[in-house]
Amino acid sequence: MLQGVNMRLEDLFTVLTQTESHRQSLLQEAAANWHSWVIKVQKMKAIYHILNMCNIDVTQQCVIAEIWFPVADTVRIRRALEQGVELSGSSMVPILTAVQSKTAPPTFNRTNKFTAGFQNIVDAYGIGSYREMNPAPYTIITFPFLFAVMFGDCGHGTVMFLAALWMVLNEKHLLAQKSTNEIWNTFFHGRYLILLMGIFSIYTGLIYNDCFSKSLNIFGSSWSVQPMFRNGTWSMQVLKTNPLLQLDPAVPGVYSGNPYPFGIDPIWNLASNKLTFLNSYKMKMSVILGIVQMVFGVILSLFNYRFFRNTLNIILQFIPEMIFILSLFGYLVFMIIFKWCSFNVSVSRRAPSILIHFINMFLFNYKDSSNVPLYQHQQEVQSFFVIIALISVPWMLLIKPFILRANHRKSQLQASRIPEDTSGDTEGDSSGHSVSAGAHGTQDEHEQEGG
Repeated sequence: MLQGVNMRLEDLFTVLTQTESHRQSLLQEAAANWHSWVIKVQKMKAIYHILNMCNIDVTQQCVIAEIWFPVADTVRIRRALEQGVELSGSSMVPILTAVQSKTAPPTFNRTNKFTAGFQNIVDAYGIGSYREMNPAPYTIITFPFLFAVMFGDCGHGTVMFLAALWMVLNEKHLLAQKSTNEIWNTFFHGRYLILLMGIFSIYTGLIYNDCFSKSLNIFGSSWSVQPMFRNGTWSMQVLKTNPLLQLDPAVPGVYSGNPYPFGIDPIWNLASNKLTFLNSYKMKMSVILGIVQMVFGVILSLFNYRFFRNTLNIILQFIPEMIFILSLFGYLVFMIIFKWCSFNVSVSRRAPSILIHFINMFLFNYKDSSNVPLYQHQQEVQSFFVIIALISVPWMLLIKPFILRANHRKSQLQASRIPEDTSGDTEGDSSGHSVSAGAHGTQDEHEQEGG
């Protein structure tokens, strides 16, 4: 009995071993083909997804698809349809015809690996209507530069530049890895954006003379401290009472030669008002650049209005917008530049505050004797600018809605006068379907690349 039990156990062990080896071989064969199976399943799902978006004509035994596509891709689409017929062995001839549609075409902006990141930034704020001007090409320069104005550090900019350069040089290898890390994919897709941001940050960092929050004395300071000792500004008695080094640019002879060749003089590290000066300098420069960019954006809208021949928007929107922004913020830019050009170091202590001037401009307060006027007839000029800015607000916000409301009522009255018996006009699909003997595509007559 024991021998019989042992024989049965050996037979069962043999069966289990053979079953395990057979299962292992089947799994190995499946693993070898698993990748190709996944690709086939994905292709089948994609094909069925596209076919579900088409209409099937049973009588003609064909599939009708209505699509939007750029005019520039017409030849490629026609060639793809012909290639599909050849590969499938079908005798049906694909037909590609254009039909009229009342639906507004979608906006298409062709991008590449360099411009895709900038286009995504623009699309995040909103996609323009069909055939409107695309601001993404201008963003390629303005966005990295304005970032660098706020992040002007050549040290940190170099780190950003090197990281982006590594991603750009190894993009083929990194693309082949197909990482699912969302944070990494965000940085990798914006590699060219980060590259330009790093380059501009290096440039503005050199202008600010700022490298990891430290100044670089590359060309040698143009400041001389000897005249301050000669006139007694830095005598031993003064240094005992006030150990802080005070740099007074009003002292004659402190400039030893030409100005610092590039950027800000490193002597500012010794000044007690370093942050006050640099913050004021960067803030005013950011205000100028920001207002210039806003004016440029408003000017771009003029090209859209002219292209669509929208005279109403030019008169009731573009003109009051330009009047408002130039009379207030454009005047602010003028005051900043005028103050830079009019007050030198000898009279800088008596220079008026632009912020106070700008506030008093809205309050019509010109009785403050402590605030010196920037130029003659300043009160009349500022009062005129405020008045026309106030006039442009109702001009921009109130007139256009009433005109649009009147046009809407007029169209409703015209629609109500149309006879109700319009069965002959409304017969069939509004998009202009036509039955074809093969693949069928639709295209707007005026469609073109780059909406």
